[in-house]
Amino acid sequence: MNPVIDAERGPIPFLPPVHVLRAYLVGCVPLLVVYMIATETDGDLSRGFNLLSALGATFRFVGPAFVLLLPVWDITGWLERAGVRVGLLLLAHGALAIVFAVAVQWSSYGLIWLWSGPEAAQRAYESWFIWQAMFMMMMYWAAAGGFTAYRAVRRARAEAEAVAQARELLARTELAALRSKLNPHFLFNTLHGIVTLVRKDAVRAERALLMFSDLLRYVLDTDKAGRDAVPLADELAFTRDYLALEQLRLGDRLKVDWQVEPAAESAEIPALTLQPLVENAIKHAFNPRTAPGTLVIEARLDGGLLQLTVRDDGPGAAAQPAAAGHGLGLATVARRLALLHGERGTLAVHTAPGAGFEVQVRLPATDGEGSLA
Repeated sequence: MNPVIDAERGPIPFLPPVHVLRAYLVGCVPLLVVYMIATETDGDLSRGFNLLSALGATFRFVGPAFVLLLPVWDITGWLERAGVRVGLLLLAHGALAIVFAVAVQWSSYGLIWLWSGPEAAQRAYESWFIWQAMFMMMMYWAAAGGFTAYRAVRRARAEAEAVAQARELLARTELAALRSKLNPHFLFNTLHGIVTLVRKDAVRAERALLMFSDLLRYVLDTDKAGRDAVPLADELAFTRDYLALEQLRLGDRLKVDWQVEPAAESAEIPALTLQPLVENAIKHAFNPRTAPGTLVIEARLDGGLLQLTVRDDGPGAAAQPAAAGHGLGLATVARRLALLHGERGTLAVHTAPGAGFEVQVRLPATDGEGSLA
C-alpha cells in the first residue's frame, strides 16, 4: 500500500481532497464555457447568446458528468493501491468509461424530462445518444488519466524529497564523522608538540599548556553549539592562538605574514578548516629544517567565493593531487568542503621541490544570511 496515494484520499468518501477538488473545478471552467457557447449558438454566433439559457442547457446535458467524475479520483486511487497490472487496468477503465457514459446519459435524460417533459427527453435520446456517449467516455478517460498523472507527479516529488532528505542526513552523518576524526587529530598533534617542548624548556611548556586550554575551549565550544560553520574571524583567532603555541616551540624560525581582507572576516567556513592547512605547512616547511621561514596566510573575496591560501617557503615536494599524500587533515577538509558545497567547495595543493607548499581553499562566500558577493 502506497502511503503517498493513501495521503491523497479526501475527507469524504469517493471525493478528492480539497486541493485536488479546487484544481478539478478550475480545469472544468474552460470546458464548461466552450460547451455553453456551442450549445447555445449551435455553431452560429449570429444567433446571439443567452447566459441563463446556456447555463440551463449545460446543467441538463453535462452537469451530471462533472458530478459523476468526482468519484473517479477514489476509483483510480483504489486501482493503484490494489496494484492492478496495466492490461487489467486498461480493461477496468474501459468498462468504467462505458458505465460512466450510460449513467451520465440517463441522468441527463432525467433532468431533461423534469425540465422540459418526456417528449423533450425522448427527442434528446434519439438525437444525440451515440455522440454524447462517446464524448462522456472521453471525459472519463481524461479525468482518469489526469488523476493518475497528478498522483504520479505527487509521488515522484515525495520520493525525490525523501531521497534528498536521506542524502542530507547521510551528508550530516559523514560530516559529523569527519569532524570526530579531525578533532582528535588536532589534539594529538598539538599535545605531541607540547611534549617535545617539555623536554627542552619547562617554562615555555607551561605557557604552551595554558594556550592549549584556550584552543581546546574553541574546539569544545564549536562541538557543543552543534554548528559546523563559524565566522572566518573566529577561525583566524583560533589559528593565531595555534601559531602562538607553535612559535613557543619553533622560536624565530617561524614568521607569519597575515594578508586578510577585512570584508572576508564575516564569511562563514567549517570550523577547523584553516588550522589543518597551517598545520600542514608547519609539518612540511618548519619541522624538517632549522632555517627560518615565512608562512603566508591569505583570505580574500573573489567573485562570490571566499579564497583561503596558506603558503610557505619550505622545501616542497613532488607534485601530487589535491589533499593526496598530505595526511588526514587536508583530506578531511577537502571531503567536508565537497559535502557542504559540492563543486563550489574545493581544496588544491600546489608544490614542487624547492618551491614550498601552497594550499588553496575556495568556497561560497556567505555570512549565514546570504551571499557576501
